[in-house]
Amino acid sequence: MRRLPIPDDVTGEEIDKSVRQELLSLPKTLAEDVARNLVMVARLLDEEPETAYEHSKIALRLASRVGAVREAAGFAAYATGRYQEALAEFRAARRMTGTHELWPIMADCERGMGRPERALEMAGAPEVQRLDKAGQVEMRLVAAGARQDMGEAEAAVVTLQSPELGSSAIHPWTARLRYAYADALLEVGREGEAREWFAKALEADQDGATDASDRLARIDGIEFTDALDEDAEDDEDYDEEVVEVRADLDDRDGPDADDEGAEFEAGDVDEDSVPIAFGGEEYYDEDDEEFETLADRPADAGRPVKDFAEPPVDPTDD
Repeated sequence: MRRLPIPDDVTGEEIDKSVRQELLSLPKTLAEDVARNLVMVARLLDEEPETAYEHSKIALRLASRVGAVREAAGFAAYATGRYQEALAEFRAARRMTGTHELWPIMADCERGMGRPERALEMAGAPEVQRLDKAGQVEMRLVAAGARQDMGEAEAAVVTLQSPELGSSAIHPWTARLRYAYADALLEVGREGEAREWFAKALEADQDGATDASDRLARIDGIEFTDALDEDAEDDEDYDEEVVEVRADLDDRDGPDADDEGAEFEAGDVDEDSVPIAFGGEEYYDEDDEEFETLADRPADAGRPVKDFAEPPVDPTDD
């Protein structure tokens, strides 16, 4: 079996405790080998997805009957655009572990395979009600993306309107949700509102998960010059002063900018365009912060990705 080089500092102990528990069914040496490859999948998934995919295939050949291995293989295939393969691995992992958390990314695989209608069907399935808050948000993002895939831009805007969107609390998914809403607004020509929500996304984006700052700059007509570009230095209009985007955007917002986020009106969209995947004409009860019935992907908003080297973070309800 072909093996890939793994740094000596990777011991396999870095994986999550629950994954390590699953590997106890394997002989010790084999379990360590599988664990080290899973660590490499997690390390390389974002920067070198193809190499991560190769590590996942090695782990899969060594321990195909371990749910965590099938899940890792699914995420690696997903990251490289192998959506059919990813969906097959996620289904296998779900059968082995009984987990519901893979439901949104399975629906997104259907989108990747050109079947947005199937993704919307999954958004309205009973499994969505078993998801935690983070999973429900992911499902909304997928459903909105599916609506955009189908050319239903107005419906995508409505799909994203939720208590989580209007909340001032910051969660790991907040920046991506706000970004997706801004992108959907821009798609239907509501540029002013889109700018407000891109600014809100930037405010919540502590890890640079989106390119909200670039989108804001584009709306505001700000152009950037690469300070390392020799051709730019020869240009008579070259400005050596570095543009501080965040400070400039804060000045544009003004000192009295609303901290609670821009408001959206229930009547902004014809009720007939409301996606049925999230329950028809109403998405949530105004007197209840929880969903009454549950159910773009802009490329930069990202899709759900799991890090197998770190324990998952449980989002806190508002």
